[in-house]
Amino acid sequence: MTETESPFRALVTGASRGIGAAIALKLARQHGERLRIAIAGRASSTALDDVATQVRGLGAEVLPLFGDLGDEAAPENLVAASAEAFGGLDGVVANAGITAPAPLEQLDPANWDRLFNVNVRSVWLLAKAAYPALVEARGAFVAVASASGMAPHPGMGAYSSSKAALIMLCRQLGQEWAPRGVRVNSVSPGMIRTPLTESIYQNPEVAAERNHIVPIGRVGMAEDVASAVAFLLGPEAGFIVGQSLCVDGGYTESALGRIPGLPRSD
Repeated sequence: MTETESPFRALVTGASRGIGAAIALKLARQHGERLRIAIAGRASSTALDDVATQVRGLGAEVLPLFGDLGDEAAPENLVAASAEAFGGLDGVVANAGITAPAPLEQLDPANWDRLFNVNVRSVWLLAKAAYPALVEARGAFVAVASASGMAPHPGMGAYSSSKAALIMLCRQLGQEWAPRGVRVNSVSPGMIRTPLTESIYQNPEVAAERNHIVPIGRVGMAEDVASAVAFLLGPEAGFIVGQSLCVDGGYTESALGRIPGLPRSD
């Protein structure tokens, strides 16, 4: 990094594996030695250590952190540690999230509360804590929502509801913070192949069927989501505020095209 280049200072939650790890690596490849990044997991783990090693190998400065985002104090603690270490923050990515599949009539209220605490409340608290630093840097905040928050997803219960709330939270924050120069957006992944979903794709018939129903011809990879997040954090997205970018190969919008008996374009 030359004297004229300023660092890009970032915090990414849920960075131990999957989409969060891919985001950290994408930013490292994009910014190289300019990157100062805090990667946060729920707890100290070899997975988080492995991500840190890979990011360092790309020239970035890495600060591993951990905290349970269901704990009200955790978001502020993560932001404080990151901002103190790097002298501020230019970008924050709220990727951490949980799910508890169950029909709503069977869902335990404690699971409902846990999902909303992690998937929505923690994002608000993370953004709230990061606000002064992001205002100073005229930075960006990106949350990872879900296509399940854009359309009903039977059996996903509180997950779909929480992700819908998260999308609206980012729209609200976008409107409130844009006048101070802070951009807030979200990305909504569709079917993404990650370590957590890999067992599903070990069935070749299921994998082939999933690829087939996505208009672009394949399910997504974590790197597809990471590219969208990196774009929204960067200057090329400087006029984008309060949007949810659906990263799903066209699947969410394809329902009408699957009606039997309609003319086909292929």
